[in-house]
Amino acid sequence: MNQDFKPENDELRSEYNFTQLEGGVRGKYVELYQQGTNLVLLAPDVAQAFPTAEAVNEALRLLIRLAKSQVENVENS
Repeated sequence: MNQDFKPENDELRSEYNFTQLEGGVRGKYVELYQQGTNLVLLAPDVAQAFPTAEAVNEALRLLIRLAKSQVENVENS
């Protein structure tokens, strides 16, 4: 629990009825979520250069190909 929590800062509305929230399972979908999620926070200048996820992926794929070709060139010389 947050150490800075103070009951007087609690903004929970009185009309919430927690008796209706039976049967909830904490972390029920956490494994599925972790398998399909890989989020990266881009710096503002990078985000400006790559406005979409596809643009980022395309640039990274190009970088991977270039790096692999450089390694192959060094190994073959």
